[in-house]
Amino acid sequence: MKTKTGFNLRNVCGENIIVAEGKENIDFSNIISMNQSSAYLWKKAQEVETFTPENLAEWLTEEYEVDKETALADAQTVANQWVTAGICEE
Repeated sequence: MKTKTGFNLRNVCGENIIVAEGKENIDFSNIISMNQSSAYLWKKAQEVETFTPENLAEWLTEEYEVDKETALADAQTVANQWVTAGICEE
């Protein structure tokens, strides 16, 4: 998986928001808000060329007190949401 170019995390009035930058990404019909842990994962995912749900789970266990099984289930959910939202591609 990889994050799509032009989608960047910004903090707007205390909220983590994915902002589409560039003419090809302008669409204000969807605002993507992220909680603290998903924003952390997004930042980590943008640092690498590609990633897997397993990578996301590993990053979660490194940063938060969560067991590997829960982290993997949550990571898979987040990855699926990102693909559905169109900010990430498989």
